[in-house]
Amino acid sequence: MDGFLNQDFLLNTPEARRLYHEYAKDMPIVDYHCHISPQEIWEDRRFENITQLWLGGDHYKWRLMRANGIDEYYITGDADDREKFQKFAETLPRAIGNPMFHWCHLELKNYFGFDGVLTGETAQQVWDLCCEKLKNDPSLSARGLILQSKVAMIGTTDDPCSDLIWHEKLAADESFPVKVLPSFRPDPALNIHKPGFVQYIYTLSQTTGRKLETVSDVADALSDRIAFFDAHGCRAADHGLDYLVCRMIDEQTATAALKKAMDGQPLTTEEIEGYQTTLLLHCARAYAKRGWAMQLHFSCMRNPNSRMMAALGPDTGFDSIAVTDSCAAAYRLMDALEHEGSLPKTVLYSLNPADNAWIDSLIGAFQGTETAGKIQHGSAWWFNDHKTGMTEQMVSLANMGILGNFIGMLTDSRSLLSYARHEYFRRILCSLLGGWMADGEYPADYELVGGLVQDICFRNAKRYFNL
Repeated sequence: MDGFLNQDFLLNTPEARRLYHEYAKDMPIVDYHCHISPQEIWEDRRFENITQLWLGGDHYKWRLMRANGIDEYYITGDADDREKFQKFAETLPRAIGNPMFHWCHLELKNYFGFDGVLTGETAQQVWDLCCEKLKNDPSLSARGLILQSKVAMIGTTDDPCSDLIWHEKLAADESFPVKVLPSFRPDPALNIHKPGFVQYIYTLSQTTGRKLETVSDVADALSDRIAFFDAHGCRAADHGLDYLVCRMIDEQTATAALKKAMDGQPLTTEEIEGYQTTLLLHCARAYAKRGWAMQLHFSCMRNPNSRMMAALGPDTGFDSIAVTDSCAAAYRLMDALEHEGSLPKTVLYSLNPADNAWIDSLIGAFQGTETAGKIQHGSAWWFNDHKTGMTEQMVSLANMGILGNFIGMLTDSRSLLSYARHEYFRRILCSLLGGWMADGEYPADYELVGGLVQDICFRNAKRYFNL
């Protein structure tokens, strides 16, 4: 194949090329899980330079720069934007095989018309090009980037105590057709063992006007906020767990754990897991009543570098894959909810690719008639959203379940340029399915396979999240 990142990038067969160009390429995007700021969308933020778009909070890029020996001064420090961009540009060519190399060049090509390769030598050229376009091209504002990316829906990630004011404003703005919907993220109320828990319970109390003295009080407060989010169009909740938990305890024991935490006393693993399970089950029941999807992210080791945690705080790019045994807890949790008729639509995401097989076998035990693919194996996430990881996740799902019901890709990103990742995913999807067609493993029926491609790219997610 001729040329880097040409129109047939990653499309290695005629079948793959036809599937992508005729069926996948122009489908709208449902970005059902991301970390984009709704305020930036409402204000239609404009960016002065590419560093503000690229490096302001992108942990992927920060990790690459650290791996290349770049001083923190040029990553999260006080270096100016041009210096930071230069150091990243010098790093990127060394990241051969890393999806960041592909993503960055797709973004530069799609949004800025740059067809070259970003290096330390071309950094000034790219900087000047991007600055000029960001200044003069109205399609490169926050809303413009979303619209030209053909995004139909954005699911932001929101604290239960949020007033959702920016979502209200966007919902009332008829000039902006994209649905920007909140997603309920109650981690601070469930993470009884983590810093900030006590203050968060006070904040939740103030937000709801409730005295939170028992676990039932906390559950009622979360119910209030779930109802508030539902009134603002919420379609999904998201839980970020170190590992899945399911330890059944009674309300009295859970309340005792809550009181210990509020008094600053250390907790046992049993108390932590029991409290989390009590509230996770409560929330899941509420989600099921409203037709929401429950997303469970797990097997992440957060902040293992204690020195850098102390220096920079959490969520700065020092996390890693964790090896956890979440399988038994997953089945107990879903079985408890299924037994009482309260299992919501559920999406399981493990950061550990070794969990693919058990996830795909387990979801087959809990499907329902509410919707095709009620229980989902979530798309390859974080450290796995590269060509190998995406392919392995889809092949595993295809081997043990129904790939045609998969709800597809999400960005899980804070960057408005990350919609190029959907193109990356769609090319990999078409390469996989086109390869099976070319090998005679599936009929060369483009109407059939093309329909599956369009379902996975857009229609399944549209249906799953009731859009």
